[in-house]
Amino acid sequence: MKMNMTEGSIAKSLLKMALPVMGTSFLQMAYNLIDMFWIGKMGSNAVAAVGSAGFYLWLSFAFISITQVGAQVRIAQSIGGKKLKLAQSYTVNAIQLNIVLAILYGIIMVLFKSSLIGFFRLGDLEVIQMAEKYLVIIGFGIIFNFANPIFTAIFTGYGDTKTPFYMNAIGLIINMILDPILIFGMLGFPVMGVVGAAIATIIAQGSVTLSFLIYIKKFKPRISLEGIFDLPKKKIIKDIAVLGIPVGLQSGLFTGLTMIIARIIAFWGPMAIAVQKVGSQVESLSWMTALGFQVALSAFIGQNYGAGQPKRILKGYKIAMIIMSVVGVLTSLLFYLGAEKIFRIFIQEEESVRNGVEYLRILSYSQLFMCIEILTAGAFNGLGKTQPPFYITTFFNILRIPLALFLSQESLLGLNGVWWTITVTTLFKGTFMVGWFIRTTKNWNFFTDKKIKIDR
Repeated sequence: MKMNMTEGSIAKSLLKMALPVMGTSFLQMAYNLIDMFWIGKMGSNAVAAVGSAGFYLWLSFAFISITQVGAQVRIAQSIGGKKLKLAQSYTVNAIQLNIVLAILYGIIMVLFKSSLIGFFRLGDLEVIQMAEKYLVIIGFGIIFNFANPIFTAIFTGYGDTKTPFYMNAIGLIINMILDPILIFGMLGFPVMGVVGAAIATIIAQGSVTLSFLIYIKKFKPRISLEGIFDLPKKKIIKDIAVLGIPVGLQSGLFTGLTMIIARIIAFWGPMAIAVQKVGSQVESLSWMTALGFQVALSAFIGQNYGAGQPKRILKGYKIAMIIMSVVGVLTSLLFYLGAEKIFRIFIQEEESVRNGVEYLRILSYSQLFMCIEILTAGAFNGLGKTQPPFYITTFFNILRIPLALFLSQESLLGLNGVWWTITVTTLFKGTFMVGWFIRTTKNWNFFTDKKIKIDR
């Protein structure tokens, strides 16, 4: 199903587009939370192992974003401008680029597993061995983790957000079934621990990819894989890369700096790493919601940009901002008031719970600003202006390192200094992002300057 978002009720178009995207984001969050629920029952060491290896799965989104953002924005703008052949060209070339990046990234994960895990200086042989095993298995199946976001982006660019939701739901169900079976050894399977968690994830993600392919072939939506084996078009690949690289760099830098933060946290041992891992998964309740709405808003703005409707873009942004502000406030209250109950779902060790409660309460102050930061980045993406979010997030994310080192001194805030660093920098990022967007849309001159750059 293709949705035309250039006419009709703005609120209805946004919500109809956003809700399935948010649902898909929640499914992805559920993947991680279910994994963490079962792995948490194995203790902090297992959580620390999966958390450390998981950073490289997180880092992969920097490369996925290059094709994901570039494809979604250009496809949406092409659809808005009624250039269907151009949309098809962006579809197949984005998939081709995505496959190449997936293969290269998977090779690096497998061949350099020891060096990658060694970065964290975990200091515990058992944790290191578990982390390396998890990383290798994920590396062999990384192509599925790359493929699913690009298919989701393509469908979203065409205005179809329901299909990706259904496909990802299939993966979640499979993951829910396989996790306890493979981790703890049920129905005749041996106990595999973190290895079982990795295998369950790969099988689930592979099922999603297969579902997308079957759907495209059998039901023949407007999306087609025709030309997938042709030579890539350099001009299209370059355009996708130019648009997506700032977002990819932003994502990669954020993950890289977070890994450095994790290395600082490792000074307090596996307990602190486990707290960060579980805490960040819980926090995904808000940022995955924001990411889901970011995707919907980006597609909405992309189509209306292609159709040349600036007033509709601004109204859509305001409506989305109101919704995300409500989400940010509610999650702040939830994290502050329900911190202990939430954390005990995943870890029962008292020291970890105590530190986890402090993590969630400190991070609760930044949820509103994080939501509006992510949403506004999506608005910039829809306009094809991916540089402003990159500049803002890069500056404040880099600032986190010296600030964390300073505040985490034992004479100051200790481990809590790291959490306060994340909160304070998030406040600034959200504020500056909105300010820059208001400045950008003040006179709408960008609509008279190469109005639609996708004319090829």
